[in-house]
Amino acid sequence: MRYKIRLSYDGNAFCGWQIQNNARTVQGELENALQTLSGNCIQVTGAGRTDTGVSAINYIAHFEFPDEVRMEAAQLCYKLNAILPREITVHEVSQSESDFHARFDARSREYHYFIHFRKDPFCEKYSYRMRHPLDIGKMNEAAAYLLGEHDFRCFEKTGGNNLTSVCTVTEAVWSTYRPTHIEMMGMDCGEGDYIVFRIKANRFLRNMVRAIVGSLIEVGRGKRSPEWIAELVAEGTRSDAGSSVPGNALFFSGAAYK
Repeated sequence: MRYKIRLSYDGNAFCGWQIQNNARTVQGELENALQTLSGNCIQVTGAGRTDTGVSAINYIAHFEFPDEVRMEAAQLCYKLNAILPREITVHEVSQSESDFHARFDARSREYHYFIHFRKDPFCEKYSYRMRHPLDIGKMNEAAAYLLGEHDFRCFEKTGGNNLTSVCTVTEAVWSTYRPTHIEMMGMDCGEGDYIVFRIKANRFLRNMVRAIVGSLIEVGRGKRSPEWIAELVAEGTRSDAGSSVPGNALFFSGAAYK
């Protein structure tokens, strides 16, 4: 019987989603927990890979659970949470159609990247502290060149094994925000002390979002013009684009399905 699972995880504790030899991964933890419950080796397929340090909220995966192990979906959810480490939370387990596929059925995926400019001990683990001012207007002007269907090979990590590097980006925008802890505890906060980049596409390449953010920061610091992003997308290579930003500030924030 095929099940769909919705979960969130703190990527700081793992070497990414995909199972690896001699490394702690989210997929590996889930498969170990399911084997403990069923006595069988069960493969879990996720909506997409996340790199080391990258976290996820409402991440979707699927797996086949043996029919002979009788367990209701709610009971399976409860027991998985009891076994899994504290860095992984299962929100929901539900029976799915037999042909549901967490990766191939996803129409779009979304990521958020967080940046803060002031020293804040409550953000260091999940946000990237910048020590230089950024022009968010210029970065949004540059981000607009990402929209549409393009070959994004200039932002793909070298050695990727994708059959194509063409993706369709439907949203790419920077905005300011005010963290909840600032509001609740009355801490001082200037306009623009915290910013977030939101990007949505039908698919993403390995390291793509982190390379895009690193390139947009080049624009925000005044080192490049917004039009440089258009040039990169048109004919650039990975060595032409900006450096990748740290993964701890990146969140997989959801996938939409058919």
